[in-house]
Amino acid sequence: MEPMSLSRRELLTGTAGLAAASTAAAALARPTARRVLRVAHLTDIHVQPERNAQAGFEACLAEVQSLRDAPDLILFGGDNIMDAFRQEADRTKAQWDIFSRVVRNHCRTPHESVIGNHDVWAYGFGDKHKSDPRFGKVWPMEVLGLEKPYRTFDRAGWRFIVLDSTFREGTGYKARLDDEQFEWLKGVLKDTPRRMPILVVSHMPIMCACAMFDGDNEKSGNWQIPGAWMHIDARRIKDAFRGHPNVKGCLSGHIHLIDRVDYNGVSYYCNGAVSAGWWGGYYQECRYGYGLVDLYADGTFTNEYRGYDWKTAKA
Repeated sequence: MEPMSLSRRELLTGTAGLAAASTAAAALARPTARRVLRVAHLTDIHVQPERNAQAGFEACLAEVQSLRDAPDLILFGGDNIMDAFRQEADRTKAQWDIFSRVVRNHCRTPHESVIGNHDVWAYGFGDKHKSDPRFGKVWPMEVLGLEKPYRTFDRAGWRFIVLDSTFREGTGYKARLDDEQFEWLKGVLKDTPRRMPILVVSHMPIMCACAMFDGDNEKSGNWQIPGAWMHIDARRIKDAFRGHPNVKGCLSGHIHLIDRVDYNGVSYYCNGAVSAGWWGGYYQECRYGYGLVDLYADGTFTNEYRGYDWKTAKA
């Protein structure tokens, strides 16, 4: 797909205008709120040897970390590499080597990571590689330094709940939690102090509107959204949130589109893609970008999608 014909001046002017408007609105909404943490949400990086993806990833990190008001934390939101789901080991290793090298050499900000469906190794081959100790989520967990594919961590008085969205089904996957993880989620919600605000992070959106437009999903005459695009168990997850008003928001990626859905007091954000159209140009309305999330002491937060200036080089 071809990039949209925006000039650099138009891109930067538009980004600055959106940022100014968002900042002004936030200031009016919370004149006395104290920000306690700024998070950059970099999702769907899709690092690969081709399409100058490494340079693009480096450019994004450089911009994020050179902001006048730089983030305290970078959150890598999954699909960190182009694809391991249906790739052999040598191709998978080449991609993870690039990702690890860029993070090691260019990321000076504390960071946390989410596992995306494209980070999972060899599910697409069925049981061909099942005996390999790196099979499935083991390989990305090792690279990303994770003990489990889902977990919690606390920062600045906020609790982050990191979910694992990729549920294996044959040679494919669905966006859902298995029963063990769902029971764990309910336990975490119960055990978190009610005054402690919660931000939930998943690779695939729990709830979104943009999945409606990621393909001709209305062509049958009815809306049909695949269960691999948005959590098929969204009903039980939103029901689990009920009774826990300290669940403030949910961040995701996966769709490479941008939206916000407010439902039952929770704000769900789909934060585009660092790689936009997989380093081949913009994807619909999604430009190369990242989410910038400000968390406040009063349990409120803002989320803004910021584009960065990147011109894809021909591979």
